[in-house]
Amino acid sequence: MNRIAQYYSAGALVALLAAGVAPANAAGCQLGSHDNDVKHIVYIQFDNVHLRRDNPKVPSDLEQMPNLLHFMEQEGTLLTNHHTPLISHTSVDILTSLTGVYGEKMGMPIGNTILYFNGASSKFTSSFAYWTDNLGVTSVPQMVDQRGKVHPAPWVPFTRAGCDVGAFSVANIEFENTRGDIDNVFGPTSPEHNENLANPDLAVADFEGIAIHCALGSLLCGSSAHAATDKLADEPAGYLGFQALFGNKYVAPALNHSSSIVINDLDGVAISDGPNGTGNPGFPGFDPSPSQTLGYLASMLEAGVPVVYGYIEDAHDNHNFPSDPDGAFGPGEAEYVSQLQLFDAAFGKFFARLNAHGITKDNTLFVITSDENDHFAGAAPTPVGCDGVHVACTYLIKGEVEARLAKVFHDQAGN
Repeated sequence: MNRIAQYYSAGALVALLAAGVAPANAAGCQLGSHDNDVKHIVYIQFDNVHLRRDNPKVPSDLEQMPNLLHFMEQEGTLLTNHHTPLISHTSVDILTSLTGVYGEKMGMPIGNTILYFNGASSKFTSSFAYWTDNLGVTSVPQMVDQRGKVHPAPWVPFTRAGCDVGAFSVANIEFENTRGDIDNVFGPTSPEHNENLANPDLAVADFEGIAIHCALGSLLCGSSAHAATDKLADEPAGYLGFQALFGNKYVAPALNHSSSIVINDLDGVAISDGPNGTGNPGFPGFDPSPSQTLGYLASMLEAGVPVVYGYIEDAHDNHNFPSDPDGAFGPGEAEYVSQLQLFDAAFGKFFARLNAHGITKDNTLFVITSDENDHFAGAAPTPVGCDGVHVACTYLIKGEVEARLAKVFHDQAGN
């Protein structure tokens, strides 16, 4: 009997699930299915990839990724009971999906920066921070819940069930910086701290953006000399004895079962902090391409990590064309279409690679979500009737809409 898959667009949750027989995961991992037919969970977080059409004549981002669309159409279902938080932005959207609650209950009401008050002064700080980081120089957790403690972490139900959890570039599950995050876990006198002082660029590639949170008795953590205590002092019912691997420098050797710190993307290029694998092997930064994210997730799954989270860069910003590196695209622009073709190719390779290792929709829950749910703001495209696929669109005006909250409050309150 097949199980239902779920899918969400514009803040809707996507999951694909079907019953079947699969090779065993890490020993003892139980993902909660009544007949234990679910062997893996793959959570993919898009950054503002548009799953619906901005222009009725131009296929949506999802429609231009047929490898993903057709995969979901086989058994996918649309879940509409998921609502984008306000103010909608990357960090708070992702954290709402991970925790299942809005920011006032988990500490991040606004993204991507938050304002906090410290005595008579106020400061802005990034809302991208490792799960247990404090808010600036205060003792208040950034991920503070209504108890005044660190909000329960999303990987805990899985690790308690005996399942390792891998993450690549997903907000606040791995290190988001090389300052407080490294000291928070490894300590201010650690070799990791000293590496960051001596070579900050190398420390980013080595420690940011990648982690494996391990189950008790995990072979990956148990075989590594660099497994660190997974500190969750406020976790309900306690969280003692659990370890984690933080950063590519310690994750990659565990996945490779060797001393190698090289993990390749889906095109066989080493993932690094430089173009085309020419930089330091490791984390490429917080705008990873589909080939990089899906390649790293595939390596985790193949190494026996049954639950993985991965984040993929937005499709409408220019990541590949040097003519306008800081620009953004409107629907149907030639470069936008070309960029989505790269997204589609990556998903084709990803599903084929997983299938070759027995990781399929028959034994895996796929969750696919997109944050922000914004829409194109700009002039009408030219030529009239362009669809982007057969006739490219161009735009004289592209921009964004901003709201002045003081004016909104004044108009609403009348004072």
